[in-house]
Amino acid sequence: MGPEMESGLVVGVDIGGTGIKAAPVDIATGTLATERILLPTPSPATPQAVAHVVGETLRHIGVAGPIGLAMPAVVRGQIVETASHIDPTWIGVNAVDFFSKVTGRQVAVLNDADAAGVAEIRFGAGRGQAGVVAMITLGTGIGSALFIDGTLVPNSELGHLPLHGGAAEEWAAESVRERDQVSWEEYAHRLQDYLDLVQRVLWPQLIIIGGGISNVADKFLPLIELRTPIVPAQLRNHSGIIGAAMFAPVE
Repeated sequence: MGPEMESGLVVGVDIGGTGIKAAPVDIATGTLATERILLPTPSPATPQAVAHVVGETLRHIGVAGPIGLAMPAVVRGQIVETASHIDPTWIGVNAVDFFSKVTGRQVAVLNDADAAGVAEIRFGAGRGQAGVVAMITLGTGIGSALFIDGTLVPNSELGHLPLHGGAAEEWAAESVRERDQVSWEEYAHRLQDYLDLVQRVLWPQLIIIGGGISNVADKFLPLIELRTPIVPAQLRNHSGIIGAAMFAPVE
């Protein structure tokens, strides 16, 4: 056990559709120990290409020990099952074996929205909340993390709920708001439709809105009327890094 581990710092890596973010995390407090590093996600985002960028971020950070990685994919057991925002050659890959081999470290791999949700439940907007909590991340797509009394139910793909003849994320993701150049009022209307659906299916005690757009939640959240309390995430865009680090296999 090296000095880095005794300091309680664990590296979290958040692999996104456009960027790969990483930082050493103090997992006792849920805070980043240094500024995060952000490198562009390679295109195509094949396993080898992504591993190369992850290696670069680890060299920059210089903290030894186990790492946690969050990916924009369903990770069932250790196997990548979906690849909507990364290269399809990931499907079927044992991500834990793969990243262990290429980094020479112990690793844990989980879905990116699940990682963000775990951090929010432990340190952020979901802290101490009993019952069912749904975290919805709005970004390139729509991710979700579902909790029962603080325990994660992994790989809930609530962005794929059917809405208006397609998947909900094709209607209400942040990227769609930008692409269609809709006003905040129109976007709130789209989110209203989507969150009504989440409410009807799950009846959670609380809905947390995450993703980069949570920084400007005041532009759209007040326009949404729901019987379920709805709050912005508190850890902002660091939640994926923090949650990934919390999953690292620390002895």
